[in-house]
Amino acid sequence: MSFRTSPGTPASPPSPADYVEDVSPGGGVLPPRAWYAVSDARSLSLNGRWDFRLSPTADAEDDSFAAEGYEPGGWAEVQVPGHWVLQGHGSPAYTNHLYPFPVDPPRVPAENPTGDHLRRFELPPDWPADGGTVLRFDGVESCARVWLNGTDLGTFQGSRLPHEFAVGHLLRPGGNVLAVRVHQWSAGSYLEDQDQWWLPGIFRDVTLLHRPPGSALDFFVHASYDHREGLGTLRVDSDVDGRVLVPGLDIDVVTGTPVTLPVLPWTAETPRLYDGELVTEGERVPLRIGFRTVELHEGLIKVNGTAVLFKGVNRHEWHPRKGRALDPETMLADVLLMKRHNINAVRTSHYPPHPAFLDLCDTYGLWVVDECDLETHGFTEQAWRDNPADDPRWTPALLDRAARTVERDKNHPSVVLWSLGNEAGTGRGLTAMAEWIRARDTSRLIHYEGDHDCRDTDVYSRMYTDHAEVERIGRHQDGGGLKRRQLPFILCEYGHAMGNGPGGLADYQRLFTSYDRLQGGFVWEWIDHGIEDERHGFAYGGDFGEELHDGNFVCDGLLLPDRTPSPGLVEYKKVIEPVRIDGGDSFSPPGERREAADRDGTVRVTNGYDFADLSHLAFEWSYQVDGENVGSGPLAVPALAPGGTADVELPAPPVDPRDAGARWTVRAVLADDTAWAPRGHVVAWAQLPVAEPVPPSVTASAPPVTGERVITLGPGTFDARTGALLAVGGVEVTGPRLDVWRAPTDNDNGAPWQPDARHGPLWRALGLHRMRHRPDAVEAGDDSLTVRTRVAPAARDVGLRTVYRWTSDGTRLRLTVSVTPEGRWTLPLPRLGVRLGLAASADRVTWLGGGPGEGYPDTGSACAYGRWESTVDALQTPYVRPQENGARPGVHRAEIGGLRIEGDPAFWFTARRWTTEQLDAAEHRADLRPGDTVWVNLDHGQQGIGSQSCGPGVLPRYQLWPAPAEFSFVFSEVTD
Repeated sequence: MSFRTSPGTPASPPSPADYVEDVSPGGGVLPPRAWYAVSDARSLSLNGRWDFRLSPTADAEDDSFAAEGYEPGGWAEVQVPGHWVLQGHGSPAYTNHLYPFPVDPPRVPAENPTGDHLRRFELPPDWPADGGTVLRFDGVESCARVWLNGTDLGTFQGSRLPHEFAVGHLLRPGGNVLAVRVHQWSAGSYLEDQDQWWLPGIFRDVTLLHRPPGSALDFFVHASYDHREGLGTLRVDSDVDGRVLVPGLDIDVVTGTPVTLPVLPWTAETPRLYDGELVTEGERVPLRIGFRTVELHEGLIKVNGTAVLFKGVNRHEWHPRKGRALDPETMLADVLLMKRHNINAVRTSHYPPHPAFLDLCDTYGLWVVDECDLETHGFTEQAWRDNPADDPRWTPALLDRAARTVERDKNHPSVVLWSLGNEAGTGRGLTAMAEWIRARDTSRLIHYEGDHDCRDTDVYSRMYTDHAEVERIGRHQDGGGLKRRQLPFILCEYGHAMGNGPGGLADYQRLFTSYDRLQGGFVWEWIDHGIEDERHGFAYGGDFGEELHDGNFVCDGLLLPDRTPSPGLVEYKKVIEPVRIDGGDSFSPPGERREAADRDGTVRVTNGYDFADLSHLAFEWSYQVDGENVGSGPLAVPALAPGGTADVELPAPPVDPRDAGARWTVRAVLADDTAWAPRGHVVAWAQLPVAEPVPPSVTASAPPVTGERVITLGPGTFDARTGALLAVGGVEVTGPRLDVWRAPTDNDNGAPWQPDARHGPLWRALGLHRMRHRPDAVEAGDDSLTVRTRVAPAARDVGLRTVYRWTSDGTRLRLTVSVTPEGRWTLPLPRLGVRLGLAASADRVTWLGGGPGEGYPDTGSACAYGRWESTVDALQTPYVRPQENGARPGVHRAEIGGLRIEGDPAFWFTARRWTTEQLDAAEHRADLRPGDTVWVNLDHGQQGIGSQSCGPGVLPRYQLWPAPAEFSFVFSEVTD
């Protein structure tokens, strides 16, 4: 058996005493090759229950457990694939970029948790005796030494990459014993500082693969596409001669022979795959062939001659109970959720994923930036001194990782860019990796964000660049060298999805679609890495007693840990939808007046796909008055080509178009079932306002009546001393009074390294979380009750002069709040509105406004105007670290606990069973306990969300600066 030589792979393992701290990638393993799951050759999975023993150091136990006849008395068991720290042995630990051990490369701590694993197995009786057998490990963190039947096979590092050993000569027909020693820390750990939980173990599959005589070794499927001629060219290079069969294309040729013929191309939008086979003397290997050409042309990344716009996400592998040991069902769930939310691209941060995930990307259609298993971020703490990426001693390990990534994944059409790694500085090792990849594979481009001069890369890539700089880059006004100015730009990370947010996605997308050079980006990231935990619900950094940790920074995904889509994912789906319906892209936040729909009765539809026409979609209209559908039907839209636009005539309105609150809703839905979603799945939508709701009107006709302790005004009962509202009819009320505080979001708090002002800490320093309310006057007039107050933080000279003016027509109660800032305010406010309390029995909520989910000034694109209904509990978004959440924007009317509330203008509505202060104090979901009051916020204004947990802060247009304001609410008791 022979394999192509892998760069930097030693011929034999280092001595047992040295291998853990050896900078080489290991020894005794076979060179890398293409990965495939099945063929007609036999395989045997060794997944399952393994005997397990944990030692505190690398040398605490001898190697006798690997000897023949050893009996593991008293050992525990663990599941493989799996992480031992998630199975009751030790604890997980999380750091963002700091190494959790002294930085002394390549040395690692003496306290080095080491797991010895034993697996007894028998070969099936019909296991072929001819040829050889390969033992494959698909992922082990972070260093392993392997024995089979007492024979030392070798060692390896490179946790998220496959390693194979030739073992046919060692296997026995009867019992076999596989022994694996896994060390948590090794020299390889310095290359794997990847902003994630440190989770040792055998976390991917372990498999025996029979290799018959003449079996396929390595092979490379080259399948290009000429978009001008509509022709594909297939050539399969193979280490072992054979034939290539593609029945659907009538191909039957010798390996190495190019064939050119008409084909349908593969794209992420139209993932056409042709089934084929590589047939050698000893094996038949299924092939899944996608014809596509990736090139850098005219300064753009083009696939099949067309520039692509990446609407992507970064994806760490994660499961809240299994960590990175993902099962096929979880991987499929990820891909289906991505497709259903209009995502078209994945960056495999920061390592190659399980190869089965790439099979799914081929099948369902996702562009992939395949990232090497490399990050040395912790070396920033010493200004990159001793960084392995620029130390020639480590170059063989870097080259080995590059080779194992490329060779494993080279036959996936979904992979369009190779990424050298992440946050590893710059250096000679990265240049060597880029040179090796270019020599091996000319069919893809190379990415690496840290190379801002673009010496080694084909794309200018940045992280968390603010909107203004992105626009300058789009205009080619960003400076830099000539090469960089001629390259396309992507944001490999942006929109930090930590907690409530990210904000500003729609503003980024407008830039991406305005400038050709901007080819989109990848939101950070896909899923919160919360660990399912009995104490906290979901645990994060620091919950396991780590000495060094980065808290909930590990929870920064568009999915909650249980894979529930967060409001951020729903927002992203709307922002990146591939069909634009003009006349109203989305719901308007409060305070923004939207122009009415086109008066000529048409709507403009634009195809935003890069490759697909609109024939797979059906369009439908509906017409709402006061949030209720009064008519609906199909809408005839032509099957527009990519980039095409059509003005489509709407039907005659089913009711008088001057009706208050009238609007059209137009949806693009799947016309038929697809592999990733059923018929009727909504791909894109827009609402087109016709007439805004009429603001509530109350004629002041009821006089206030002063009693001994209370004042009554229409249905309202007030405290005579303070002027506080006590009840509306039979509904008891606490408050309302001015409220400016919200439990800071992760994006409010920001990150310590952010250069901009981080509003959360500054709000707290100013004292906005402990405002004092001083009543200055309670004045009963002829037709009104006026309460004058000053709201201000202790120890500061700034304040908000606040006047509450109450009037009534006898059945309804109108509150007009006037706010005048005093002093020199240097910060925007978190919110501006009133807070009131209702009885705990208040549960059902109905509202007319934005929904069904939450929305804030820069995250409201996905909120549709309608009549919505919920429980108070269901209004909450259960972020892993509790924070401000659940506001429904643009609300004109709401009913809760027997109280009807109408707004002038529309307002943000929030209701929860705990105070804002309790929400602010909570560290985990389990800390929140329902009280005896439901607290309701009615907000005239909200500060935007932004992305400052790692990215830019709130754009100026979404900031809530103190200014004179007046807003009104009308309260009445619900009697029907």
